[in-house]
Amino acid sequence: MPGLLRVLKMFALLLLAGIVGGGAWLYHSPPELLRIGDGYAAKIVCSNVFIAGRDETEVLENDVQAPGNPLLRLIRVKVDRERKRVTARILGLFAPGYAMYRGAFGCTAVPGGDFEEAERFVPDAPEVAVARSDAPWPDGERVDSSDEKVTKILDDPALTGGQMRAVVVVHDGRIIAERYSEGFDATTPLIGWSMTKTVNAALVGRLMQEGRISLTDDHLLPRWGNSDYAQIRLSDLMGMESGLEFNEDYGAVADVTRMLYLDPDMTDLPASRPLAHRPGTVFDYSSGSSVLISRIWMDRAGDAATALAYPAKALFQPLGMESAVFEVDARGTFAGSSYLYATGRDWARFGLFLLQDGVWNGDRLLPESFMAAVRAPTEASGGKYTKGQAWLAAPGGDTSAKAGLPADTFWMEGHDGQSVAIVPSAGLVVVRLGLTPSRLGYRPQELVKAILTALLAKSQ
Repeated sequence: MPGLLRVLKMFALLLLAGIVGGGAWLYHSPPELLRIGDGYAAKIVCSNVFIAGRDETEVLENDVQAPGNPLLRLIRVKVDRERKRVTARILGLFAPGYAMYRGAFGCTAVPGGDFEEAERFVPDAPEVAVARSDAPWPDGERVDSSDEKVTKILDDPALTGGQMRAVVVVHDGRIIAERYSEGFDATTPLIGWSMTKTVNAALVGRLMQEGRISLTDDHLLPRWGNSDYAQIRLSDLMGMESGLEFNEDYGAVADVTRMLYLDPDMTDLPASRPLAHRPGTVFDYSSGSSVLISRIWMDRAGDAATALAYPAKALFQPLGMESAVFEVDARGTFAGSSYLYATGRDWARFGLFLLQDGVWNGDRLLPESFMAAVRAPTEASGGKYTKGQAWLAAPGGDTSAKAGLPADTFWMEGHDGQSVAIVPSAGLVVVRLGLTPSRLGYRPQELVKAILTALLAKSQ
């Protein structure tokens, strides 16, 4: 018996030593997976609390933990409302992730927690309260009437999809139906994820209209000098054909998650990845390319202050997108791959803008050549992606014809079920926002088809 007790004591000591040692390792050198998880949680909670005005507990449970990796369920967050900062830690102890709110620029992930350094690059720009006009949408916020048949379609959860948060249907320039789930309404800003790419591309189009940038430009970044990277053209980045190697796997530690949650300067990683293919020859969907596009157009727009003010001045204000919040990284580059928040109605305004060929209130804001690129397929993508950071394939990969949609349909698409369908021949825009992981198999094209059928029946 004494021998057994000694063995048990030794085992207990070894177990305790392992726990202490493991805790010390997690505290001082946490693995990247945990740091990414906490960085993601801090950023998502920060944006939804300070931009959308949601409760942090509800955001943590529903936006961060419910749809993701089981490890995310171990995360605890602390919201400092006075300093407008969020900290997330596994078990409330390890691998801290940080984010801070900067007013009009939303929330910024702050890898390493160096808030003072981040504040040097990202100004704290107070949001300006704008009185919403009672003019009919899109000039104001008044929606006068709804189409009964289309409204009935939006009452079908099989068509709007699980965990839908907002659906807005625009026909012939007016909202004809909209639906919001509990806790969300027409004033709630919602993330677009990769739909942000198309908006970011439109800022390139605005600079093209001003004669300050061209899709044929090369030697795009000073850091590339006259190296082989300098042969990459802006059109190669826009069509996801840069040749730069980039891992877009969100299910693991990958280039995209490192870029978004571990790097203060999101351009560092994609700009330094190997040049694996000759530019313009291979399609490789890359959020890194979109962040590089942000840096390029910002460099052309002017100094840091001018570039940071450019999206609002050149795009959001002319379109009346009063809710739009385009977020930046900790070094002041717009996160053009992922982080634009806007209400369903403001996403619909941007969709209508594309439907109208880049013209708003009679003013051409995007050149015809740019809009042609937004709608033109790239050969390397097999005709699924366009030369202007948009999709011709419906979510899930079907062509418009296979999905039963008009041939001129094109899309903005984003992670977890975000989409805007634009159908010029039908004068139709359908915005669908939510938190619907791809594993659920939701396809918004079925919703769009049902709406098209209802509108066709009405016209006959």
